[in-house]
Amino acid sequence: MNIQKWVDVRHHLHQNPETGFNEQQTAALIAELLKQLGVEVETGIGKTGVVGVLRGRYPGKRMIGLRADIDALPMKDEGKKQWRSSNEGIAHACGHDGHTAMLLAAAEYLAKNPNFEGSVCFIFQPAEEGLAGAKAMIQDGLFRRYPCDAIYAIHNWPELEVGELRTRTGPIMAAADRFDITLSGGGGHAAQPHLSADTLLATSELVVALNSLVSRTLNPHESALLTVTQIHGGSSHNMIPSDSSITGTVRTFTSEARDILEHQVRLKTEHISAAYGLVASIRYNRYYPATHNSCREVGVALQAAQQAGLSAQQAVHPALTSEDFSFMLQEKPGAYVWLGSGPSYPLHHPSYDFNDEVIPFGMRWFCEVIQLELGKI
Repeated sequence: MNIQKWVDVRHHLHQNPETGFNEQQTAALIAELLKQLGVEVETGIGKTGVVGVLRGRYPGKRMIGLRADIDALPMKDEGKKQWRSSNEGIAHACGHDGHTAMLLAAAEYLAKNPNFEGSVCFIFQPAEEGLAGAKAMIQDGLFRRYPCDAIYAIHNWPELEVGELRTRTGPIMAAADRFDITLSGGGGHAAQPHLSADTLLATSELVVALNSLVSRTLNPHESALLTVTQIHGGSSHNMIPSDSSITGTVRTFTSEARDILEHQVRLKTEHISAAYGLVASIRYNRYYPATHNSCREVGVALQAAQQAGLSAQQAVHPALTSEDFSFMLQEKPGAYVWLGSGPSYPLHHPSYDFNDEVIPFGMRWFCEVIQLELGKI
């Protein structure tokens, strides 16, 4: 099998990245390549998603889903390779171009060797980067049209060396929430603070208070994170602004911890704003649930990794990053795995470029999953 063909496809995708729900050219290329392999193709699921179905040589009722995300990030590509992004302000800095290439390579191998019972559903999902493309595909009838019995996905992981794979039963990625808080009703001369409410002082106190919530409201055995990532307020050195705002993220693994922290964020904000005579506006968005793997499918994923020549182990800890494959795992049993791609720049780094050495490992892992789920190939 010519892996270089899929390396070239990966380079093309890297050079022509598209952000979530704008992946028109990416989707068109994926659809055309699948059709050339003899795979049945449907486009436009979840706006720009692509689904291919390959039926095995032997009849069977089971369908196994294999998923890759296809979108890029809205950021500058500072890489030095000749295939660096040609679309200003858009970059494949998370490796979705590599995920797509691995799944296409697996589709080619399986199409040439369809010695299995049932069918394989290749899911090319848009808008993973914060826009919930997986949810959009599900709402558009993904699993009604393609009733997968189980579903699997890979994410490249620079923290692991090439040839390593990790996954775990239960939570592997965190739920992701965003909060936006504005304190208003103050403002005045900086030299007369006694005549106005100090929005910046209140906001500073709120930042400190929020950073104590995880350690002081959750069981110490519970893993969670709250980080304030933005503070805005003021436009002059001698003026207390009329309003100021903060933005941040909360990451959790259980619904109980998620409920507690949202309640505490709201409570701390209301109490501190009231103490300073200010009015608080709170927007709290639970945008991705935690990614929970099922036990049986983790076993399949680890066995498939060993058969693909990978060093496979259960991950000791989940990651506090998030993933919208979580929506699919709420609907179907499955497993999400980390596939080593190091050494490389970290994910979301402006100079990040997917490690092409990973492509044959990912392709073989997908194919071994189908071997275990549907029979010999």
